[in-house]
Amino acid sequence: MKKTEKTFEDHFTRLEQVVHALEEGNTTLDDSLALYSEGVELLKACHDQLANAKRKIALLTGVDAEGNPTVREFAEDDRTLEEKSETRGR
Repeated sequence: MKKTEKTFEDHFTRLEQVVHALEEGNTTLDDSLALYSEGVELLKACHDQLANAKRKIALLTGVDAEGNPTVREFAEDDRTLEEKSETRGR
């Protein structure tokens, strides 16, 4: 990651600040709209960073003959039965 890129934590912290400012209700309509727009962008950045992290997760698939864990890359269809059943009901 480049040093100029903000981390998930940076985005999330700023998003919390934006939400707090909007909840207080002490801003003008124009400022509230600007904060809302910023919040949407921050939420998108957080979501994108979480999605990228999810793709990097390696799943433990067992152990090899020497007792070492074997891993494979996370695939989108690697969901739990509960997660699969939730999407079927939609």
